[in-house]
Amino acid sequence: MVAAQTDRGGEHPADRHDLIRVQGARVNNLRDIDVEVPKRRLTVFTGVSGSGKSSLVHGTIAAESQRMINETYSAFLQGFMPSLARPDVDVLEGLTTAIVVDQERMGANPRSTVGTVTDANAMLRILFSRIGEPHVGPPAAFAFNVPTRTASGVMKSQKGGSEQRTVVREAVYQGGMCPRCDGTGRVSDIDLTALYDDSRSLAEGALTVPGFSMDGWYGRIFSGAGLPMDKPIARFSDEELDMLLHAPPTKIKVDGVNLTFEGLIPKIQKSMLSKDREALQPHVRRFVERAATQQTCPECGGTRLRREALSSRIRGRNIAELCAMQISDLATWLRDLDEPGVAPLVGSLRHLVDSFEEIGLGYLSLDRPSGTLSGGEAQRTKMIRHLGSSLTDVTYVFDEPTIGLHAHDVERMNRLLLRLRDKGNTVLVVEHKPEAIVVADHVVDLGPGAGSQGGTICFEGSVEGLRSSGTVTGRHLDDRARLKDTVRTATGVIEVRGAATHNLRDVDVDIPLGVLCVVTGVAGSGKTSLVHGSVAVRDDVVVVDQGPISGSRRSNPATYTGLLDPVRKAFAKANGVKPALFSSNSEGACGACNGAGVIYTELGIMETVESTCEECEGRRFDRAVLEHTLGGRDIAEVLAMSVDEAAGFFAEGPARTPAALAVLQRLVDVGLGYVRLGQPLPTLSGGERQRLKLATHLKDSSGVLVLDEPTSGLHLADVEQLLALLDRLVDDGRSVVVVEHHQAVMAHADWIVDLGPGAGHDGGRVVFEGSPAQLVADSGTLTGRHLAAYVGGEPARR
Repeated sequence: MVAAQTDRGGEHPADRHDLIRVQGARVNNLRDIDVEVPKRRLTVFTGVSGSGKSSLVHGTIAAESQRMINETYSAFLQGFMPSLARPDVDVLEGLTTAIVVDQERMGANPRSTVGTVTDANAMLRILFSRIGEPHVGPPAAFAFNVPTRTASGVMKSQKGGSEQRTVVREAVYQGGMCPRCDGTGRVSDIDLTALYDDSRSLAEGALTVPGFSMDGWYGRIFSGAGLPMDKPIARFSDEELDMLLHAPPTKIKVDGVNLTFEGLIPKIQKSMLSKDREALQPHVRRFVERAATQQTCPECGGTRLRREALSSRIRGRNIAELCAMQISDLATWLRDLDEPGVAPLVGSLRHLVDSFEEIGLGYLSLDRPSGTLSGGEAQRTKMIRHLGSSLTDVTYVFDEPTIGLHAHDVERMNRLLLRLRDKGNTVLVVEHKPEAIVVADHVVDLGPGAGSQGGTICFEGSVEGLRSSGTVTGRHLDDRARLKDTVRTATGVIEVRGAATHNLRDVDVDIPLGVLCVVTGVAGSGKTSLVHGSVAVRDDVVVVDQGPISGSRRSNPATYTGLLDPVRKAFAKANGVKPALFSSNSEGACGACNGAGVIYTELGIMETVESTCEECEGRRFDRAVLEHTLGGRDIAEVLAMSVDEAAGFFAEGPARTPAALAVLQRLVDVGLGYVRLGQPLPTLSGGERQRLKLATHLKDSSGVLVLDEPTSGLHLADVEQLLALLDRLVDDGRSVVVVEHHQAVMAHADWIVDLGPGAGHDGGRVVFEGSPAQLVADSGTLTGRHLAAYVGGEPARR
């Protein structure tokens, strides 16, 4: 028997591994940094937006942990996993298994719900298949993602080394999907006037469907299918119109190429209407909203299920009714369910729904589409499966878990994080809110600035040490906003009458115009339902929400904002060539790497090797294109500029381009002056992406701008710049409506609409309307008490 090895001090060698050591980290903007993170402690990483927090925590520590875990699986399994490259770092020691709980929106599948992503629906399906009356079939019979299928023929099976054949006639494989709506709960009708202008011919551009241009393959396909291209659609015969709209997929040959012709309506239904609208590109989404009128499926009443599945009940409730209940009410129903035969299943289901309440999501329902959850709600939903986990000594990584949380709910989130730590886990949190920073055992502050001005460690240590450190975060940690001495007077109102979206209770409220109006309340109180359901749908309203920016590594701030169009034209005019030459996605692309700047070598289950293109040296353009200059700079050098540098470049001299300067000024206004024009969109932080989206809407002439939690991902110091921008927008004649929890934004408002008093069916009412000073003086609501404490510097009363 081998005795346990200890050193002279009695310490076991295994106990020395109490740190995660990072040396020479260079991911994104990190500047060869070294840091030591204590294990089994709560460490908060902070710093201004774009300082490198996510690059260190997610891009380095968590990424390497997940890569090493993946390598323990067999080659067969690794073939089904994404191949992860090793982060650019010299040394990573002391890693443990990392569980990443990020704020990425959940899947865009229209059949994905809160119940399906948390396995609650799977448990309910098993429950109904065992004790539901009448019995209708196995768990799949209650699944709205599984259609009922009927099969006939010969079924083969291998038994004992011999093949057995069974003749099957009308064998039914029971599924729960409603056949009318395919399990989506809604059916679509298409407005034909939104598809084409019948006064024009196809050749004249009659089709108004995005992407259906007659200049490309669609024109050749329609012509090859035999449709008249030069006759106005209004003069089409019934057969020709039916062919244009409803033709099934048909194989045709055009110029020797095999192609498929299909009518407009089935094509649109498959490519646009069957997808989640939030996942569509903005111009396609606008077309779908204009062309498709959706209504509740008359067959299933919006429940998504077949009548057989709805007929089975437990204690008077069918599965759709349970999924439609507020989760806190479902928890009560389950506590009263006494069925010894399924006790383990009921126990697991009770624990799951209790976790929803514990994490502050008891106001949701299991049938809520997952794509409608906010970033904060999505992250907390992902946390649920970890709350009761017996795992210890793992690393939990959270990305701003307090996003979308009212000040009243932040303390609850803090307790959950501390509970995970106290079980012996390492908890790493990227966070900006002071209320979340102050509970940390250890703080790592990155900066001092953003982008190329960041990427260094400014401070490591305790919260008290951060306060006295003199860093940007330390100086702002105890900031308290002042209430305005005077507030603006409304120039008009948007009248909302009888709002009943989701949990709203027939709400009547006037949203003032010409001022900064903040709509607030606890999570789930009905803020988003009120603003998006009754304000954002009106004309002359532009919404900047928390939805993700779609784009590949080829997309960058210059392409997303439209800046590259005037830049390309300026280069083309100065050199007497075509603008397309100055696009790395078009004629100007390097032939070796197709404009990517790098060469990717796939190595199967091993990480993909990414090497700089030797032909263009990573500049993405053909060498001949780089011979053309504007103001002494080629197009690659311009894309390597920061926004601030480019604003000076295009402001005067031979490169003066007013159209480009206008776009750049909007980027400067939202605090993105440090971002490089050609920086790939996926490398931007969450706060940077939201401000980039905001910058694209500053040019809109609409009178009302709706912002959904614009402080998400913003450092304390950045909030001041945001407030200055909001003031400029209002002073320029815009009306700004902000859905927000940040108390500094509330204190800066001209008018506040507070919803509550609670969440779910305990909310949905307007509990206060007035100025911030009136809200503080009232202190009759949760928001009022916390705002009074914030401006007074005292903790809120419970």
